[in-house]
Amino acid sequence: MEQIVRIGMDTSRHFFQLHGVNAAGQPVLRKKLRRKEMVAFFEKLPPTVVAIEACGGSHHFSRLPGSPGHEVKLLPPQYVKPYVKRGKNDAADAEAVCEAMSRPTMRFVPVKGAESQAALMLVGMRDRLIRNRTQLANAIRGYAAEFGVTAARGMCKIEPLLERIAADENLPELGRALFALHATEYARLQAELETIEAKLMAWHRQSECSRRLAQIPAVGPIVASLLTMKTPAPELFRSGRDFAAWIGLTPKDHSTAGKTRLGVITRAGDEALRSAMREGRVLSRNSPSKPSAAKRSCQRHTQVLDLPVCRMISTVPTPSLLNRIISAR
Repeated sequence: MEQIVRIGMDTSRHFFQLHGVNAAGQPVLRKKLRRKEMVAFFEKLPPTVVAIEACGGSHHFSRLPGSPGHEVKLLPPQYVKPYVKRGKNDAADAEAVCEAMSRPTMRFVPVKGAESQAALMLVGMRDRLIRNRTQLANAIRGYAAEFGVTAARGMCKIEPLLERIAADENLPELGRALFALHATEYARLQAELETIEAKLMAWHRQSECSRRLAQIPAVGPIVASLLTMKTPAPELFRSGRDFAAWIGLTPKDHSTAGKTRLGVITRAGDEALRSAMREGRVLSRNSPSKPSAAKRSCQRHTQVLDLPVCRMISTVPTPSLLNRIISAR
């Protein structure tokens, strides 16, 4: 077999399609492997460069063939799609990955370690528990309203509402029994959420980078932990604007014929990270302490801009904040 300089690999649950080329760019390898055959195949293969589309299991797969000396690179799927030829099959996808990897301007996704993926599970479990708790709280409020029992806004009002329902003898016995089941489920979700948040705070305290980020205004422990877990090395960003583009805060560019046309923000980055940063910015703006620069600017220009526009501007992370985040990383 000729010397293979790079391999594009299309992954799936059970099968892996390989497409390898030589130094001249001619295909010399087209092979489909089962999961149990992949590691043994790469152990026998001379060291080369392997490209995989970034996906849920790509970080695990990238750690497997890397042990015999292979260099593994992860490609964003949206950058691979333009290189797919007519038709959709595993062989065409593997060829597109191999071709996209050869482009000199191609950008790659950093490979996460197993510890980083385990830490990200904390964030995912916390988000899921919050969604489940909110869904259950809304169901409790809806059922209670059908019996004429209401409560004020806020998650802290759910437990007093359940206590009032349990003590209300005017409700049917079956209804109170079902509300008791809801109360048990709500208490379980609350306890699980507190456990996960305690683990997340422990991780934050053990991470020096996360502690440094938490010292920046509008960046709390949750946002600092997310930034530490999800943000790649700061050397990849030349400035805070590059970081803003990576996270999806820069406007879409539709410029043509010398005319600049900017649209809404791209939202191309991590949605959870962008949302957490915005919430931290809102809390910082509404803090009773010294007003932020964005809030002072909004107050100065209230005569020019309407209030909704001022509020929108003051919730967007500023370039100075993004620069400080990159510096702390």
